[in-house]
Formats: sequence, structure tokens, C-alpha cells
Amino acid sequence: MAGGFIKKGSFEKNYPEKLTFRVFITCVTAAFGGLIFGYDLGISGGVTSMDPFLKKFFPDVYAKEHNIKPTDNQYCKFDSQVLTLFTSSLYLAVLVASIFASKVTRAFGRRLTMISGGVLFLAGAVLNGFTQQVFFLLILFSAGFERWLIFQYSVPIYVSEVAPYKYRGALNMLFQLAITIGIFVANILNYLFAKMENGEGWHYSLGLAGVPAIIIIIGAMFLPDSPNSLIERGQAEKAKEELIKIRGTNDVDEEFKDLVAASEASKQVKHPWSSLLKSEYRPHLTMAIAIPFFQQFTGMNVITFYASLMSSMITGGCNALATLVSIFTVDKVGRRKLFLEGGAQMFICQLVIAAAIGSKFGTDGNPGVLPKWFALTVVVFICVYVAGFAWSWGPLGWLVPSEIFLLEVRSATQSVNVSVNMIFTFAIAQVFTSMLCHMKFGLFIFFAFFVIVMSIFIYKFLPKTKGISIEKISLVWKNHPY
Repeated sequence: MAGGFIKKGSFEKNYPEKLTFRVFITCVTAAFGGLIFGYDLGISGGVTSMDPFLKKFFPDVYAKEHNIKPTDNQYCKFDSQVLTLFTSSLYLAVLVASIFASKVTRAFGRRLTMISGGVLFLAGAVLNGFTQQVFFLLILFSAGFERWLIFQYSVPIYVSEVAPYKYRGALNMLFQLAITIGIFVANILNYLFAKMENGEGWHYSLGLAGVPAIIIIIGAMFLPDSPNSLIERGQAEKAKEELIKIRGTNDVDEEFKDLVAASEASKQVKHPWSSLLKSEYRPHLTMAIAIPFFQQFTGMNVITFYASLMSSMITGGCNALATLVSIFTVDKVGRRKLFLEGGAQMFICQLVIAAAIGSKFGTDGNPGVLPKWFALTVVVFICVYVAGFAWSWGPLGWLVPSEIFLLEVRSATQSVNVSVNMIFTFAIAQVFTSMLCHMKFGLFIFFAFFVIVMSIFIYKFLPKTKGISIEKISLVWKNHPY
């Protein structure tokens, strides 16, 4: 029996909570942390398409692109390990940061980590904009992004803890929407700055990463700590006061008791990292590893990194619009159905794109003159593919792990989740250009295969969590058929 067929009605508790204005503004403000990652994802791919940037930092790639060194193989023109290190270095830094992020957020709360992370990130963005050497560019790029872990780690958990469970999915996906908006804005600015005649546009693209950092610094100053975090740090009375404010009612006794009970249970676990190896936490550890692993093997990041300036604007717009679909449907349709529909959509598109590229580029990578209808067809299917990702594996890859972990191991499992995500994001980003050079159009078939595997995994093992409070998730796992 598949995990999705667990009856959830007995797990629900109808807490008298509503979507208050305070909760909505709180979740929107926290979600702005996604602007940082989205902007820098878009910028890192965009500046590598700017000739002045390539000529200054990556002359070999510039030479290949402009045929200064003869090459007709379009599959291999961006095959540079130094260039890929520029886009992937941030994930190594985030991986290192994940070692201490769990203890930092648990000790100081989600709010303070967001503020401190924004300050550090702002400093990195300013230095990135003024650097002149590729060595320092890589160091500053990774150092600045290392702070991003604080947002990727703390924001999803923070929103899951603050949001009413009936609206948890939609409010948590505001974080993914902020990422897509950040990517889209970065794509537009890259396109505009690339046209600067003095060739200095890349300075502005990198330096303006400080703008979303300033937004999250200011916004986080006004955020309340989540009741879960306050209870975890021994401030029960303050936690109840905050719970009354965010729920908009004094009738919070039942939910507050559940929060305290969950916190007391978590205190019994003295070593959450070693506890993850116990059989009762094996499902959580499995999901913490499998979901971020599969998310990176959808192939989405390679499109984001290396799309041309114009097509990235189009796909970026599709990404943001499709994320809105997910926000409005996730708490009605459910997580599993969106996962499966998005998987089917991405699988079909990847096969079509592979066939189209294979028919024109062949195995030698020399397509000759491409007709406009061909380019338009490929862009259309890429947009359909991006839309499928944007309302399934994109936001759900962060939402589902943040809501299925029990409080006693939540910090540890979220660290595992982020670490696995960063390991495979780095691996894919670093080897993608070499894989494209050797596998050619077969690379899209490679990712299509993994989409099939991940869809089967979701169908068989992911339980339904729609409408279940985060404090009652443990009952779902206890009744899971596996």
C-alpha cells in the first residue's frame, strides 16, 4: 500500500486559527529571504553570458564562444571547470555553513539568524561588485553565499511554525515565489546591464545583490520569534502571548499544549544527530536525503545557470507565474498530486527537447543556421518544463521537508536536507558542462530517467500532509505502511 493512501482525518486538529493579517505579513516578510537566493542564481548565470565578464575572468571560454580558437561543437563551448566553479562555489560554502547552522538557529532563534545573515551577505555583495581578480571573485562569491544558508535553513522552518496549518503550504511557498521573482529581476537587470557600452555592467549585476539583503535585514527586525522557537528557548509565557497575536484569538490553549508537549519530547532527545540513525526516525532521514537529491536531478538548475540572456527572461517569467499556481493549489490539491503532475510534465518536455536538439545538433554539435521556428519551439517546451518544475519540485522540495520533520530532530534533519541539496547542486553545476560536452542531447534523457524514478518514489513513500498540523506529523509516520 502506497504512503499516499494513509487516512489523515484522525490526525487533524481543528485549532480555532485563522489567517490573520499579522501572520500574512510575517510570512511575506520572512519569504523575502528567497529574493537573495533567486537574485544570485539569476545573476551568476547571467554575468557568465556577458562578453566583458568572460573576457576579463574566463578568456578561454570567451575565445571558444567567438571562435578565436576554432570550434564548431556547440555542446562544448562552455566546458570550463573554472567557469563552473564560479557558479557552483556558493554551494560548497553553504555546505560548510550547514555544520553550525543547526546549533545557531536553535540557540538564537530563526529571526536573529536572518538578520545576521542579511548583514554578512550585504558585505559580500558589495565586495563582489568591486573585485577585479577571478581568485577573489570566487572567494567573495562563496563567502557571501555561505550566509545564504541561514535563509534557506531558517525561513522554511520559521514559516511552517508560524503559519496556520490550513494555509501552511501556500504561505511557505511564498519563499519559492520570492526566489523566482529574484531570478526574474536578475534576468532583466542582466539583459539591461549587458548593453552598457563601457563593459562594466557585470559590476552592477553583482553589487546589486545587496538590495535584497537590505530588504531582509529591515524586514526581519520587525518579525516576531515563532512560538516554537520561544518555547524551545524556555520562554513559554512569551510564546503563548505571541501565539494569541498570530492566531487572532485567545482560544489557543489546545495548540499551546501541543507545542509544549512537542518541545518537551524534543528535549528528551539529547543528541538529535545520532538519533537520526534510530529506526523511528528513519523515514525522516530518508526524506531529508531523497527529496533534495531528486530535486537537483530534475535538471532545472542547469537551465537556470546557462540560459541565454533573452531566453532566461522568458523562462524566468514563466517560473514566477507558475509558482503562483502552486501557491493557490497546494493546500487544495495536495503535495503528492502536484509532485506527480509536475514530474509527468517535465518528463515529456525533456524527451521533446532531447529529440529537437538531437535532430538539429546531432552528435557533432554543429547545427548550422537554426531557423526561428526551431528556436521558438525549444523555448516553448523549456517554458512548459519550467512551469512543471515551478509548481511541483521547485517549491515542494523545500516545503515538504520543512513540515514533515519532528521537533526533536527538526534542526538536524533540516541540516541534512540543506547539505544534501548543496552537495548535489554543486556536483551538477560543476560537471554539467562536461556532461553536456560528452553526453550531448542525451543529457536531457539522463535527467528524464531520474524524473521517472523520483515520481515512483513520491507515489510509493510520501504520505499526505495536507491539512495536518505540524505538531501531529508524528502520527502520520507512525501509521505509514512502510
